Amino acid sequence: MSEKTERTSGFSKFINNNNTVGYIFAFPFIFGFICFSLIPIVTSFYYSFTDYSMGSKSVTYVGFKNFIQLFSDDVFIKSLGVTLKYVLLSVPLKLAFALLVAYVLTRKSGMVTLYRSLYYVPSLVGGSVAVALVWKQLFARKGLINVVLADMGLKTVNWFGDQKLALYPLILMTVWQFGSSMIIFAAGLKEIPTTYYEAARIDGANGRQTFTNITLPCLSPIILYNLVMQTIQAFMSFTQAFVITQGGPNNGTLLYALNVYNQAFKYNHMGYACAMSWFMLVIMSLITLIIFKSSKFWVFQEGGED
Repeated sequence: MSEKTERTSGFSKFINNNNTVGYIFAFPFIFGFICFSLIPIVTSFYYSFTDYSMGSKSVTYVGFKNFIQLFSDDVFIKSLGVTLKYVLLSVPLKLAFALLVAYVLTRKSGMVTLYRSLYYVPSLVGGSVAVALVWKQLFARKGLINVVLADMGLKTVNWFGDQKLALYPLILMTVWQFGSSMIIFAAGLKEIPTTYYEAARIDGANGRQTFTNITLPCLSPIILYNLVMQTIQAFMSFTQAFVITQGGPNNGTLLYALNVYNQAFKYNHMGYACAMSWFMLVIMSLITLIIFKSSKFWVFQEGGED
């Protein structure tokens, strides 16, 4: 009887141990991270130094050949240029539009909550295949956009047939998904002390001066966060190009993630695709580092610290 009581007491101590309970609750996340994140990351790093094809039983080690081949691959260079253009145009436009809408919606109104919900809807569904198909129909040769242009007496445009124009509908679709950034900007705007604006009004500052000298500096940490997150997200964009244009015409919308997908699953160059993925990780890390290093020149610190 005493042995049974001792075992029960030991089990109770085991359950009541805070660390043990924490490990139990954290186990699903740890298991998922190891199986679906850590192991694939390590595996892709290994395959980036090999000539590997899916379904092949043999793996040939080729060293840095895949990485060297990147710089002589015209398709890779073009996809990198297209992606950089996509990021440089879509991210600033998206953040500017999100900030503008957030600034308008922070004004006192009984319908603000409804407006915020409506504006956030595109971010919930904007990356889906269904919305990409709708967007494709909007900019088709006989789509709604060209119908409106024709009704206005303007010349219709072959949006997805012109290499120079095909990327812009994809950029507009990304800008349309501004809801998440808008919500974050709106939360940041509410945290700015009203005393700053009252003092500015007493000093005779107008709306533009108040926005540039108070709102933007106080909101700069939020701008930094949104800038980093949206830049990373833009580099990983895939659905729009895959569903709407498949990278055409003439690779004019071949975003980097779509090129990686083609190399891995269309051409079965898995080792080369892994090398492309790791190269993009380096590019994204460098750009993120530059953003953080430059932030000391434009991000406002309330305590006056750099």
